[in-house]
Amino acid sequence: MDYLRRVDEMDSYWQDRIRTMAPEDMEVVALELFACQAEHSPVYARFCQLIRRHPRDVDQVDAIPFLPVSFFKTHELTCGEWTPQVEFTSSGSTGTQTSRHRVKDLTWYENIARQGITSAYGPPNEWCWLALLPGYLDREGSSLITMAELFIRESNYPESGFYLRDQDRLIETITRLRSRNIPVMLLGVTFALLQLAERKLDWPSGVRVLETGGMKGMGPELIRSELHQRLKEGLGVPSVYSEYGMTELFSQAYTNDQVRFVPAPTLFVTTRDIHDPFSFPGYGKTGRLCMIDLANYATQAFIQTDDLGRVYPDGQFDVLGRMDGSDIRGCNLLISEVTG
Repeated sequence: MDYLRRVDEMDSYWQDRIRTMAPEDMEVVALELFACQAEHSPVYARFCQLIRRHPRDVDQVDAIPFLPVSFFKTHELTCGEWTPQVEFTSSGSTGTQTSRHRVKDLTWYENIARQGITSAYGPPNEWCWLALLPGYLDREGSSLITMAELFIRESNYPESGFYLRDQDRLIETITRLRSRNIPVMLLGVTFALLQLAERKLDWPSGVRVLETGGMKGMGPELIRSELHQRLKEGLGVPSVYSEYGMTELFSQAYTNDQVRFVPAPTLFVTTRDIHDPFSFPGYGKTGRLCMIDLANYATQAFIQTDDLGRVYPDGQFDVLGRMDGSDIRGCNLLISEVTG
């Protein structure tokens, strides 16, 4: 099938295909999308040629090759020719090259973000969203800010908004909201949450803390379990939740009560052996995390990350650290022990 016989038909085909996909259809859809991108994405097509992975030779998901995430820093990754509405960029460190992810359809990205958070914690309109994201608002092109703006805009509560560095106003707002039994979602970058935790607060139940990672240039990296313990003690909350996301992905993953990440319905996670990019190390074994993000139908859906982790038969996964020599990301740069 010529998926790109007309560029303006591409969106309707893939969005409908992905939107109506049942979980058991994932493999079929992924193989279809691989065939499409291996033909119509110039960079990925060349990559597949060089490693001799032609679509006719790939009949199962495990055989799909993953493009290294660093290609988002060096190439324009698109499937077909089109003009982006916006462009997401990574925060990057001083002296490092940033990733750039072109966005063909911003409404599609927002639909995917909404679907992901709803599958994890319920519809975004049911929460009062308080965003503690200093640094991210100071630059353009942050996918995290775009997502936060969406949730704030759709919230049923007018107190939703960005609080930057105004800790006193944030604390007063949370106290007032909980006195009215309004559920609060505090979305925060790690270093800002740690600064807030120094206040030694004791928040009432009904406040959910969702950390997005981010300690770049703000102090030593922390083991995830240590971070969550500090936040629980300093904010007076029983649990802390995490988001796994990056500029290169449209889809997100969020931790559940067991502290494993649960992918959004459009995101499927696997691992590859550290030394062999074509070998799956097995469930529960440490490897390089690889993402099949079906929502990236117009850019690059098959991505080899620089993160180490483990995946499990139910599709959930752990993030264990970073590959040696890889650039540290602004989001989710926290590490935890690699024990196997």
